[in-house]
Amino acid sequence: MSDEPSKGRAPSIRDVARLAGVSHQTVSRVLNHHPSIRPETKQRVLDVMAEVQYQPNRAARALVTSRSHTIGILSSQSTQYGPASSITAIEAAAREAGYWVSTANIDASDDRSIADGLAHLVAQGVEGLVVIAPQARVFDTLAQRSIDVPYVSLQSTGQDPDHTLSVDQIAGARLATRHLIELGHRNIYHLTGPQDWIEAEARMRGFLEEMSASDVPTTAPILGDWTADFGYYAGRELLTVRDFTAIFSSNDQMALGLMHAIRDAGLEIPRDVSIVGFDDIPEAAHFWPPLTTVRQDFAELGRRCVALLLGSDAGAPEPRDAIVPELVVRSSTGRPAF
Repeated sequence: MSDEPSKGRAPSIRDVARLAGVSHQTVSRVLNHHPSIRPETKQRVLDVMAEVQYQPNRAARALVTSRSHTIGILSSQSTQYGPASSITAIEAAAREAGYWVSTANIDASDDRSIADGLAHLVAQGVEGLVVIAPQARVFDTLAQRSIDVPYVSLQSTGQDPDHTLSVDQIAGARLATRHLIELGHRNIYHLTGPQDWIEAEARMRGFLEEMSASDVPTTAPILGDWTADFGYYAGRELLTVRDFTAIFSSNDQMALGLMHAIRDAGLEIPRDVSIVGFDDIPEAAHFWPPLTTVRQDFAELGRRCVALLLGSDAGAPEPRDAIVPELVVRSSTGRPAF
């Protein structure tokens, strides 16, 4: 970009105005969320702020403006069920508290995208930040930057426990695995999610821990990609050997693909193979047969997230406590036919 601020000098409001082609008064109105600003002008100014990493002087703004009442969400993979449901839950809880939500979607594989997303939200004057990024590398990048607003992560990486709130993925996976073991299954496969996803790693760990605790031999988990297509492909491959009676899938979409492959092979669920998923997507109750799965309480996650950012109410549960998911037993699991 030409006419960028001099290196070594923090960009000023006048730098932003010049680069965006507006007056410094317009930039000020954008910072103060003035309703008279046209959306396209506001976006242009915000884009310049993000590009030059402009950070407004919070002390000065506090003298002339009220709080933004906005919570920022830094998100990647927001089309997946878990992240999308988390965003919806946070938006609902924020509205109940009188706040709005601004979301910046980032490319988790691009350090610049992560940094730009963070700068974009900070430039909007968010009062708190939620990080919904399932990949560990996002947190490696954020750890190198100073975040000067309250923030919380919805993924448990172990790097920053004071700013972490999450569903206990390990406990959920153990519930699913224990259910199969208690039904009498001993030959159980696990179809896991992508290797770089924090939840996939936790669910695999839960599966292995429960199998070990019950002294049941394990085979290497199968690395998947969350899609029904992969579940179908994996199911067809596994059925060429058929040395199992049950499969724990790390999400419901892959479980759907597995069920398709099993039916295509002329087998019955659960008579020949039992299937357990994870997430309890709305369609899971309408799979054929209806899917046994692990339900995450996203509404509670959103409520606790907002409470942690804004200060929890007296007498409320400790917001940082991990949320334990629930096993929902339906018709896709049964005793093995020995």
